[in-house]
Amino acid sequence: MAKVQIPHPVYTLSLPYRPQTRSHAAAKKATLRIRFVIVGGGAAGLACAVALRRVGHQVIVLEKDLNFVGSSKRRGIRMPPNMTKIFNYWGMSGDVDDIGTPVDRLIISRLENAYLLGIHQWEYELVQEAGGEFTAVSHYRLRKLLLEAAVELGAVIRTNAEVVEIAADCRSLRLASGEVIQADVIIGADGNRGLCRKLLCPNDPPNGTGVMLFDSVIPGDSIRADPELSSLLQREQVSQWAWFGHERASLCCPIGPSQDLDLAFHFYAIDDGATEGWDDILSPEQFAPYLSGTEPRIQKLGRLARPTRVRMMERTFPEEWVHETGRLVIVGSAAHPFPPAVMYGPSMSLEDASVLAKLFSHLGREEQIRSFLYAFQNLREGRCQSNRALDIGNIKFMMVPTGEMTEMRDKMMRARYDQGRNVLEDGTVAQWDRNRELFGYDAEDEADNWWVQWGLLQERARAAHLENGVRLDLFALDVNMRIA
Repeated sequence: MAKVQIPHPVYTLSLPYRPQTRSHAAAKKATLRIRFVIVGGGAAGLACAVALRRVGHQVIVLEKDLNFVGSSKRRGIRMPPNMTKIFNYWGMSGDVDDIGTPVDRLIISRLENAYLLGIHQWEYELVQEAGGEFTAVSHYRLRKLLLEAAVELGAVIRTNAEVVEIAADCRSLRLASGEVIQADVIIGADGNRGLCRKLLCPNDPPNGTGVMLFDSVIPGDSIRADPELSSLLQREQVSQWAWFGHERASLCCPIGPSQDLDLAFHFYAIDDGATEGWDDILSPEQFAPYLSGTEPRIQKLGRLARPTRVRMMERTFPEEWVHETGRLVIVGSAAHPFPPAVMYGPSMSLEDASVLAKLFSHLGREEQIRSFLYAFQNLREGRCQSNRALDIGNIKFMMVPTGEMTEMRDKMMRARYDQGRNVLEDGTVAQWDRNRELFGYDAEDEADNWWVQWGLLQERARAAHLENGVRLDLFALDVNMRIA
């Protein structure tokens, strides 16, 4: 591709607010610092920008939308400890405290009649050991925080920059304007239908999970004005609420800073033909039939909500996340698409950024780039696959049709509650017990372990071969490491 000269310079995003001055935690800086071009300014792309700038690399983020952060509070995100601990490593725990609120417990009831099945309190020791807190935020505030941090650290953010072509060697990209941007490594963070994913997974028909989501954020003032609903935003012990029902379920959670809580409201039902996009917004009258026969609080929430109806889909995990050139990798939903509004999807994107940057903090030679990208897929693929299955399983667990199995499940949970015990403890409810294990995962430790076990091995093998006058086949070593 011929380089096109454009009269408008590359610019750093002019923010409509003044970024705070943060005390970012120190990080090991790469010896060789290269240029990463990130396609997509969502949470995954911005997290990669923050993480890679922390270890010294150049970063340009290309985002096609002009106002890509927006100001909507329509979506909420539950951040488990494995996600918030990454912000702690980055020296941003105070910023997370400013935009979110810790969630202390889960209250589970029947959807049809509000019958209390039990309460699960997150154990203090578990959370302390995990190194993070269970925190709820709005999607907008999280994205804005990542944007501010990326700009502060020196990343260049370009909006209205739609990528229409990637060079065959993955060393440059062409924008819709005709401008060509050079890259040492391209990171595809442009989602499950983006250009980068299509390079690696051209045939990608989605499969329905059989579930559709109604997703909304209800202003806190509306909740607090109703005595029957106000407990959903209690400040003394902030709770996530879950309702189990026959082929339907619901979740709600306070989001935002503690002094300004709104309520994220999710309702799940059997898919009757929803679309995959986020443009199908329902009126309360359109939503009401789906809520028929539910308990009074759910009915009231439905009247306050203007939910987006979206089909929960499963898409393929590409066999390869790394392009054959060894110069392009996909992350976030481009690599591991999760259904919307699940708990572990956003945390997997932040873990991606943490692992990728930790690997590239060791970069000393260009020949290492391919190895690090393959290592990234090795470290991330299995975890993302199992967590997606868990997320979908958690929702379907809440929606199991009424029958002997659900009656047994409900009696077991209520018995635990009556005994003063956590309703999901001791592995009796196996589907939910796995959530405990996931909180303790440390993305940076995983990357460090790979470096100690494989990265240093590769460097020592190379040094030995050079000493003996033999050229080391780095690609063959990469393949052997991947098989292992």
